Amino acid sequence: MKKLILFALLIIFARLNAQELKNDEASIKEVIQTAYVEGLMNEGNKTKIESGFHPDFTLLGIDKGDNMWKYPIANWKNQQLEKRNKGELPLEGNKKVAIIFETIDISGKAAMAKIQFYVGPKLTYIDYISLYKFESGWKMVSKIFYKVTD
Repeated sequence: MKKLILFALLIIFARLNAQELKNDEASIKEVIQTAYVEGLMNEGNKTKIESGFHPDFTLLGIDKGDNMWKYPIANWKNQQLEKRNKGELPLEGNKKVAIIFETIDISGKAAMAKIQFYVGPKLTYIDYISLYKFESGWKMVSKIFYKVTD
């Protein structure tokens, strides 16, 4: 009888854990879609950007000389807001950014999302976005990327 109860508890726990992972995955997708794709890239919408990026978020890259560079979200956000003020945003048609989620890996309060980044119909980047779950929810904290070449 004890084994049966233990087995039932394990099944219940596994289902609850699976449901929590599904909820976290949906939240992560929503954060990336709203803050990154819509807010930062397509619209230059300050409210959307700030809803999903941690203030210490950093974009990391490597230049042609294999030197690593960092670009803080504050600079990236201001650049996009300036584009919006100049009328260069929101993007439309073949300039609009869209993404496809390849994988989302969640371990407790840490996660990594691998996405395909499209400008119009063209695959332009493969992004790796790191997130942490704060009391206020999931926030993007860093990104590295691969630029797809023709």
